[in-house]
Amino acid sequence: MAQKTYTGIGVSEGVRIAKAYVYLHPVIDTEKDIAPSEADAEAARFQAAVKAALDEVDGLIARSAEVLGKDKVGVLKGQKAILADPAYVPEIEKLIRKKNASAEKAVKQITDQFAAIFAGMSNAYMKERAADVRDAGTRLLGILAGVKSGSLSEIDREVILISDDLSPSDTIQLNQKFVLGFATERGGKTAHTSIFAKSMGLPAVVGVPELLGEARDGDTIILDGAQGICILDPDAETVKTYKAKYKKEQEQQAIFETFSKKQAVMSDGTRIITAVNIGNAKDAEIGAAQGAEAVGLMRTELLFLSGDAAPTEEEQFAEYKKIAETFAGSEPGDVIIRTLDIGGDKEVQYLDIPKEENPFLGYRAIRLCLDRKDLFLTQLRALLRASAFGKLKIMFPMISGYQEVLDAKAVLAEAKAQLDVEQVVYDRDIKVGVMIEVPSAALMADVLAEKVDFFSIGTNDLVQYSLAVDRGNRKIAYLYDYFNPAVIRLIRQVAKAAKPRNVLVGMCGGMAGDPLAVPLLVGLGLDELSMAAGAIPILSKVDLATCQALAASVADCKTPQEVRVIVTAFAEKYGLL
Repeated sequence: MAQKTYTGIGVSEGVRIAKAYVYLHPVIDTEKDIAPSEADAEAARFQAAVKAALDEVDGLIARSAEVLGKDKVGVLKGQKAILADPAYVPEIEKLIRKKNASAEKAVKQITDQFAAIFAGMSNAYMKERAADVRDAGTRLLGILAGVKSGSLSEIDREVILISDDLSPSDTIQLNQKFVLGFATERGGKTAHTSIFAKSMGLPAVVGVPELLGEARDGDTIILDGAQGICILDPDAETVKTYKAKYKKEQEQQAIFETFSKKQAVMSDGTRIITAVNIGNAKDAEIGAAQGAEAVGLMRTELLFLSGDAAPTEEEQFAEYKKIAETFAGSEPGDVIIRTLDIGGDKEVQYLDIPKEENPFLGYRAIRLCLDRKDLFLTQLRALLRASAFGKLKIMFPMISGYQEVLDAKAVLAEAKAQLDVEQVVYDRDIKVGVMIEVPSAALMADVLAEKVDFFSIGTNDLVQYSLAVDRGNRKIAYLYDYFNPAVIRLIRQVAKAAKPRNVLVGMCGGMAGDPLAVPLLVGLGLDELSMAAGAIPILSKVDLATCQALAASVADCKTPQEVRVIVTAFAEKYGLL
C-alpha cells in the first residue's frame, strides 16, 4: 500500500512511530425485546448493572486521581452523576417496563436521546459532553452484555491505538509503556479524552476521517500530535524524517531533565524567571519537579468546570493553598493566580450564562466577575487566605480599560475588609496584576501601570483580537501568527510602558515557549516567561544586549515572514536550535 496522510486535530503533541492496534468497540445487540412477564427480572438485571457501573467508576476515580488531578477526575464524577441522574436511569427502567424493551435496547435509546441533546448545543464545550453521556451508556451496555472492560489495559506491545472514539475511562486505562499514542475518528479539542491525553503526555490526534476504515493491525503508522496528522504505511524517506524528529524530541526531553533545577541566566548574568502554566495543584507539583521557579498562570476556571456547582470558598482555598505551598521554597516562587475567566465560550450550566453570537467578545472573565460579585468576592477571599502560605499574586483577566481595574480592586478591598473583621491572616501587600490580551489594554499600558504591580501578556488571545483571527478556524489559520509585526509592536509598547513604573512584565501565552521567540521576547523587555526548562540553555548562550539588538532588527519588518527569517537566522548563528 502506498503512503497516505490523514489530517485531524492535534490535541497532544509528540511524534511516535509504531505498529497500529485497531480497537473496535464490541457490537452489542440493542434491538431485542422481552416478554411482559420478564420485565421485573430485566429491570432487576438493569439495576444490578447500574450498581456495577457505579462501582467501576469509583474504582477508576481511585486509580486515576494521582495521575490526572482532581479537576479532571471530576469528569468521571460527572459520569457517576449521569448514572444517578433522576431523568436518566428511571427513564431506562420505564422503557423496560412500559415498552418491553431489553435492558440493552432501553439503555441504547435513552443514552442516544440524552447524547443528542448535548450534541445539538451550539457551544463547542457543551457539545463535547455528549461523549460523556455515551461513556456512561457504553459502560452499562458492556456490563449487561458481559463484555470485559479491561481489554485496552491489557495491551502488551508498543502500538499506536486506532479507534472510532475513546471515552475518558478508556483513556485512563491505557498503559503508556505500550500505548505510545492514539488516533480516533471522532473527538474534538475540548473533549475530556483530549484533555486527559495532554495531561498524561500521550500524543494524540482526533477527528481523523477514514483512517479506521483503512488501517489494519500491524500496519506501520506515524502519529504527529503537533501537526495533527497520521501517516499510514510511510515510505523509507518519511520514516527517516520522523525518526529524526522523534530523536530531537527525546533530546529536548533530556534537556528538560538536565536543566530542570537550574536557573535561566544569560551569558552576561541577566536573570530571566522561568514559570509554568497550570490548572490545578497536581500541575503545580509536576511543574516544580520539571524546574519551574514560579507559576506564570493558574487557570482557576478548571475548578468551576469540573463540578455541577460553583466551588465553595473552602474548596478554592484548599487548592490555592496547596499551590502556594508547592512553590513557597522556590526563588522567586511567585504564584500568579488568574481570577475566573469563564463565560461565553466556556459554558457552565449552573451559572446560567446567556447564549451569545460572539462569545469571545461577550460576557466573560472580568466582565462576568464584576457583574456576579458573589462569585468574585468568594474567590478573592479564598485567594487572600491562601496568600498567607506562599508568594501568591492575583491577576485579573481580559482587562480592556482603566475603570475595570479600579472596579476589580474595589472588590478586592472589600474582601480584605471582610477578612480584617474576621481577623483572618493574609498577605496585606499582595501583588495585583492584569492580563494584557486585549489590544486596548496594550495601548493603555502606561495608564494601567499606575494601578498594578505586574502585567502578563496572553499572546493566544492578543493575537486573535489584534488580527481578527479565530485561532480555531482552519480556513484562516495561516493568519494566526504571533510573529506578526503588529503583535510585536504591541508587546514592545507594553514593556516600554512598564519599565519606568517598575511593573514586571511576563508572558503566559504560547509564544513564550517557542525557542525562536525567547531571545526576541527578552530583547523586547520581558522579565518572566512561562516556558519549559529547555529554554534555559537557549538563554545561557546569549546576552541581553544581543537580544535587544535582535528586537531592534525586527522593528521595521512589515510581514511575519520577514520576522521569522530574522529570528531563525539569529537562532542558527548562536546555535539555539
